[in-house]
Amino acid sequence: MAPSAPASLQVIAMHGWAGDGANWTPWREVTAPLGWRWSCAERGYGHRTPFSPAWEGAGRKVVIGHSMGPHLLDAAVLAGAGAVVLLAGFGRFVPPGAEGRRVRAALAAMAAQLAEGPSEAETALRAQNLLRRFLAEAASPDPAELLPPGPADQPVGAAGRERLRQDLALLECSDGLPAGFPTEARVLIVEAQADRIVVPQARALLRQALPQADVVSLEGAGHCLLRSPVMAPVLEWLQGLGPA
Repeated sequence: MAPSAPASLQVIAMHGWAGDGANWTPWREVTAPLGWRWSCAERGYGHRTPFSPAWEGAGRKVVIGHSMGPHLLDAAVLAGAGAVVLLAGFGRFVPPGAEGRRVRAALAAMAAQLAEGPSEAETALRAQNLLRRFLAEAASPDPAELLPPGPADQPVGAAGRERLRQDLALLECSDGLPAGFPTEARVLIVEAQADRIVVPQARALLRQALPQADVVSLEGAGHCLLRSPVMAPVLEWLQGLGPA
């Protein structure tokens, strides 16, 4: 039997590129009986208002981030975490060598699709179509129909497009762990072995940067971890941390 979860555990969760804070609803529902306190950061790509949470009070502090989520958190928030869970994450998104050149070219093509003009309506629709194509790749090998609602469900407004462009640039220049990463924190890396977004070389670089981390590898899992049993190993790991 798994040990009891720390009742005072606080979670700050951060979605990745093209996602939003509603992605964490299933996690909140599953952990509600445990009394965990959740704050879901929001970048604001779609209709949801941007939100940057902060830690409150005592207790074990946990960051759960999907993909580039930890790179989007305030450095002071990340630095305050005693445990970090990285779901399909990375430190350096663009690896060196030929694979990195391929990734960089893909980012440039995405940025071109987010360029402004010739009209607001056409630009907003083009950005929406980009997000749909990206999320289909992120969902694969699972069908895109399993994706939760999010920013790709409507044309993307000007503010959302600007944030998407800023974060593509951040992806391209990321060269290591995000600012504020807590060096003494317990870390769990959850790798998606069929990930079409974070390439194998980038996943290997993350393991090298965090040699003390525990690693869960999910065979056949895509970047969005849609059909993968990801909650069970993460919750088991968190429950095993003990008191803060």
